[in-house]
Amino acid sequence: MSFTRLQQLTECAPLALEGVKSLTAVALAAESVPEHHYTHHEGRGPTPHRSNPAVIHRELTTLDVRPGHAVAECGTGSGYSGALLARLVGPSGTVTSLDIDPFLVRWANLIHHERGARNVRCHTADGTAGFAGGAPYDRMVAWCTPPLLPQAWVDQAADGGLIVAPLPIAPVPNLTVVAKIRVQGGEPVVEAVFPGGYIEATTSPKSDLDLPGRWVDWENRTPAPSWISIAWRGEDDSLHTGARTTLARLLKDAHTERYDRPDIDWPSWRTFAATLGDHRLTMAGLAPGRWAIGHTTATTAAVLQQDGTILADRPDSPSLTVLHRWLKQWEEAARPAPETYTPALDRAGNRENQAGWHLRLRRNAPPPHGASTA
Repeated sequence: MSFTRLQQLTECAPLALEGVKSLTAVALAAESVPEHHYTHHEGRGPTPHRSNPAVIHRELTTLDVRPGHAVAECGTGSGYSGALLARLVGPSGTVTSLDIDPFLVRWANLIHHERGARNVRCHTADGTAGFAGGAPYDRMVAWCTPPLLPQAWVDQAADGGLIVAPLPIAPVPNLTVVAKIRVQGGEPVVEAVFPGGYIEATTSPKSDLDLPGRWVDWENRTPAPSWISIAWRGEDDSLHTGARTTLARLLKDAHTERYDRPDIDWPSWRTFAATLGDHRLTMAGLAPGRWAIGHTTATTAAVLQQDGTILADRPDSPSLTVLHRWLKQWEEAARPAPETYTPALDRAGNRENQAGWHLRLRRNAPPPHGASTA
């Protein structure tokens, strides 16, 4: 897995009052850890495998790390987050950092050693399997997105321990939230979710950071990079005809229109689309750095891009009708924020390759008209 590049910086959720002490601790740790020394080390050079420091601080505040804790992080990256954790746990605590990329691991270990951080150790390992040698962990944090909450993480968490990690909420890329999960009696319970997402966990170091690491059903590299992910991939054939032709419909001679509402609240829209539970849900990257979400079938397609452009195979496309209906429902729901949904964890079925839990979000009913929300 290549772990620690932030997919999309989103608005930070309000911090609970119980996190004020942690916020102070994280802020103090950040003052003593030279971020630039890790992210732009003169010997290694800049690393693209890094997350925005403001989001790292948010996640570590949510994690509520205390002195003496044993902490595991999935995603070594530049080493900056591991250095913050080392300060937070203090000399009596331990930090175990995991990454699939041996280059990142070797350099992070060296930089930690140069700075005298003796309570953090980085290992080249598949982070989704955890690291049993350091368990149980009081706290676990991930700077990558596994396909589901791994059983191994829950097994290796101490009773009452916390896990803070991004998790998918639909079987297409980039539809994620960050979840705060408490493990009690060997069972995980989601305490809160908030906007955010990180690069997908993959089985080898990732070189193309603009292409999702999972659930890409067709990809073009010429004349320009583009890709598509269809939740109905189980209906496609071995030549990926459905995904391939659907992407072509959106790229060539597509019907174009503007979404006639205010600027898109992308974290809200993508979360809402994921919770619709429609197996025709589709995500695409039709241009570098520009995502699109919508509805497709083997013969029709319609997506809304981040810039507010709607693309469809034709003006009377059935998929365009569905997309318009989804957008109307989203507006009628008042563009709900990701953290307002009710989360639940469902155990993966026996036919799936990995043991663990899928995160599901349920939209809460809006209050009756005129009712107080105080």
